[in-house]
Amino acid sequence: MSLFDELEWRGLVYGATEGAREVLAGEKVTAYIGFDPTAASLHVGSLLPIMGLARLQKFGHTPIALVGGGTGLIGDPSGKTQERQLLTKEKVEENLLGIRSQLERFLDFETPANPARVVDNGDWLTTIALTDFLRDVGKHFTVNAMLAKESVKRRIEQEDGLSFTEFSYMLLQAYDFLVLHDRFGCSFQMGGSDQWGNIVAGADLIRRLRGGSEAAPSSGAAEKAKPLAYGVVFPLVTTSAGVKFGKTEAGTVWLDAKLTPPFRFYQFWLNTDDRDVVKYLRFFTWLTREEIAPLEEQVETAPERREAQRRLAREMTRMLHGESGLATAEKATRILFGEEIAGLEPAEIEEVFADVPSSDVAASALAGEGAPLADLLAASGLVPSKGEARRAIRGGGIYLNNVRVGEETRKVTAGDALGGRLLVLRKGRKDYHLLRLLGD
Repeated sequence: MSLFDELEWRGLVYGATEGAREVLAGEKVTAYIGFDPTAASLHVGSLLPIMGLARLQKFGHTPIALVGGGTGLIGDPSGKTQERQLLTKEKVEENLLGIRSQLERFLDFETPANPARVVDNGDWLTTIALTDFLRDVGKHFTVNAMLAKESVKRRIEQEDGLSFTEFSYMLLQAYDFLVLHDRFGCSFQMGGSDQWGNIVAGADLIRRLRGGSEAAPSSGAAEKAKPLAYGVVFPLVTTSAGVKFGKTEAGTVWLDAKLTPPFRFYQFWLNTDDRDVVKYLRFFTWLTREEIAPLEEQVETAPERREAQRRLAREMTRMLHGESGLATAEKATRILFGEEIAGLEPAEIEEVFADVPSSDVAASALAGEGAPLADLLAASGLVPSKGEARRAIRGGGIYLNNVRVGEETRKVTAGDALGGRLLVLRKGRKDYHLLRLLGD
């Protein structure tokens, strides 16, 4: 099986240039994918191209992660409804460092056979003279062809229009492909389907400036021209509900553990819709067809078990955060679903319950014999009244720090607080409230 075959069965080939299948099957190529340094961290929306490079390397090809230190100063209009805020050079450089460290989780930069490399297009785009660029590159593009690009047409039709800065982006990306071709022998570019026009433009520029084509080996028939550059584009990922992948009510899901901790990352995958989970297993994991097949069957026959979602969450969290990150995420998940909390640090508890309602209570209110649990439950809003709270306790449906409470007269003291400052109230299986003790 070639890389193209691998991408195809996973549903990752949205489009490909002529000869792409054949060259991936018969040669070892150098290929690149571009990443925007618009933030110090990549997000889960970047995982599809990252895994594209990782799969490429696994099949013996050489991957280049091109980080847009130059193009990031301008911004790609593809798939955007308005112009991006321009970044300073200092901010772009800061973001580049964070992105490199995340790519090391997925790519091997040390293997002697086909090591990955990170390249910054700021090395050439910020130094080339404008007149040289227009003379050597710009003359090979017609405004007619650029205006025909879908993302350009869509933006022109809007009230704010499209600045010349963003309009020139296609030329810059095409020039990137040319430079990588000359410096590293790069003959392949991959990206999302919104990059198709830019990729084709780069391949065409290489053809125009580097001889157009090279002869294929003769087989007794007429020699056939062989392209010098190729491209494959992946489908853009959306959920079955029509929501952009990676966007949640809590915001963007980042690859940086400081921005999206392992537990939140794990929960993102665990909450995948049944309609999407098999697709995500193919897109984002290393699982084989044989490993995915039984999970797909379970989605159909026993969806309530959510085995596919659990496997997806485990695979993705382990890949990004390692075994320790996965262990932390699974422990937090078990706590959220009822496991005893004792032994956790306050910071860990705050993280696990970051998305549940919370409120503050004065530590003095729990002094002496303490405050009735029923009062705290009613004040928190978990139950509508103190009487309802007492009935819920009698019924066995109330938990303090994930331990069932059996006495309706139970009082809560400061000594019950975890780490001396947190109380976790729970009603039933999933309704939580976090109380923080404050000094007077």
